[in-house]
Order: sequence, then C-alpha cells, then structure tokens
Amino acid sequence: MRETTKSKLMAVSTATLTTVLFKHGFRNTFIGGIHRINAGDKPNMVGPAYTLRYIPAREDLDHLGVFEDRSHPQRKGIEECPAGAVFMIDSRRNASAASAGNILVTRLWKRGCAGIVTDGGFRDTPEIAAMPFPAYHAQPAAPTNLIKHHAVDLNLPIACGEVSVYPGDIIVGDGEGVVVIPAKIADDIADEAFEQTAFEDFVQEQVMAGKSIFGIYPPSPEAKEEFARWRTANKR
Repeated sequence: MRETTKSKLMAVSTATLTTVLFKHGFRNTFIGGIHRINAGDKPNMVGPAYTLRYIPAREDLDHLGVFEDRSHPQRKGIEECPAGAVFMIDSRRNASAASAGNILVTRLWKRGCAGIVTDGGFRDTPEIAAMPFPAYHAQPAAPTNLIKHHAVDLNLPIACGEVSVYPGDIIVGDGEGVVVIPAKIADDIADEAFEQTAFEDFVQEQVMAGKSIFGIYPPSPEAKEEFARWRTANKR
C-alpha cells in the first residue's frame, strides 16, 4: 500500500468507499453490526488485514491451561501481527464470550498495530474505550473467549460480519464502521474516493447555500465547471 494511498484512506469515509467499491462491482464490503468502542472525532483506522479464526469451543480442548502454550493461535497472533496491520477476528458473530480483552488489545497497541476488529465482542471495554487505539466490536462480552471460541487459524481467509477478509486486504474504519478493500485495487479505490470526497464537499456547500441537488448531484456540465473553479479556489 502506497503512503499516498494510506493518507487518502485516512481522509475519506466508509460511506464514500462503499460507493466507489460498488462502482467497481463490489457489494459486500461493509462489516455491519459493529462499532468503534473508543468513538468520537478520531482518525480513520487504516491497515492491511492480519486474521484470526474462531470455531465453537469444545470442553476437552478449551480450558485455561491452553494459554500456557505459546503456539496458541490467539496469543501467537497478538505477538506476530505486523506493525501497521489491523487484527481481524472471525467470531462467527457470537458475542456471548470475548474475542479478546484489554491486555491483548494493549499489546497490539504497544506493538504498533493499526487496530483490532471482531464481529463478536470484547471484554474490559471501559479500559479499551480509554485507549488511543481503534477497536471495533458488536457489544461487550465479559466471559473469557474459551467459553465459546476455539482459536484455529492465523492469517488465512476468514469471514468477519459475513464479509470475506483475505490477509493483506486493506481495512478502513471510521465512526460508521469498517470496510474491506481487496488489496489489488486499494490504490485505485483510494484515488477515486479522495476525488469523490472533494466533489461531495462542494455539493454539500452548494446545498447548504440553498441550491437544489438537481443538476449538481450528479453534476451537469455546468456544475462540473463550477466544481473545477471551486476546487482551485479551495486548493482541493
């Protein structure tokens, strides 16, 4: 991912990205039913996906002793997720037990990762909410992951919120949710979304001034000329 791609993705919304992806034929890219725990006016989360997959837990395999094994996929993944990557967890949309908790999320933060996402839930959410580290989930889940989840795979394709996530896909999160961008088209999507954002800022300004959306959104030839002048004046 180019640095210019990352900077552009930091400046656009997931709403705009889903529209641009739709233009390219991609419909199922938005992970619904989750939200950022530490919400507010925060920068976008942007980074390549590093994945963990859970299957349903089984009593003879999932007990507290498994964490003594350094090859346990959840713990191994926390220590190996690359700096700048987003740790993506497939929890089968099951938020009755935690996908992870405050200590593991802190470790990702301190290792320089870009964020963490699950279609399940996290525990220790008051502590996570106070961290300057993007964390997305469906709802709080106090019970340990071992009650419901068995960690099986690292950095293989997963489903998160019924969206396919392949290792290396570019993940973008904002106040509305999380979008998955296939890595091979991420540069083009970022360029188009950045252009569309500038145009929509122009349209918003026109509508705020009392103008009708007709002839502006989508633009007529005259509106395109007006947008070009606006862009020059506003150095966009």
